Amino acid sequence: MKFQLLIYLSLITLSAFAMSDFPADPSKIKKAMLRAIENPRITDSLYSELKLIKSPAPVVVAYLGTLEALKAKYSWNPYNKIAYVARSQKTLEKAVKEDPLNLEIRFMRFSVQHYTPAFLGFSKELIEDRKMIIKQYAQKNFGKLDNETLKNIAEFLIFSKRCSSPEIKILKKYS
Repeated sequence: MKFQLLIYLSLITLSAFAMSDFPADPSKIKKAMLRAIENPRITDSLYSELKLIKSPAPVVVAYLGTLEALKAKYSWNPYNKIAYVARSQKTLEKAVKEDPLNLEIRFMRFSVQHYTPAFLGFSKELIEDRKMIIKQYAQKNFGKLDNETLKNIAEFLIFSKRCSSPEIKILKKYS
């Protein structure tokens, strides 16, 4: 449920990937990601497919990290849940290091950390990511993101209740 919003918001811009970097039709991958929200087999299959990409773009790395977080949702074993979340955080960190100004990558990490219980210690970059996302909105530095994605990211940040009044004012221009 919580991951539905995360995955939906994150997947809208899948078509922004270079076709040469993607092993399959982006629209099929987007549909598979949406189905993965409720189906662990699809999550595993799509994860395996994306892992085959040689030298993936940072945003693909971020999608892998998001799928790893989704794998935590399906795991019944508490140890495995924590292991998937830890792996997800490392993967998302790698994506951020490769492209630190990418709004979509920062949003994916923010979303995963927003839904990760703070006591696990995997939510340390929430403030950093929120500030970077707000800065990108304020500077209108959106890269290849379309208006619908920008709207959904803005609405999610407002929904998260982690933004100040001035930040919400910036985001409301796009929600």
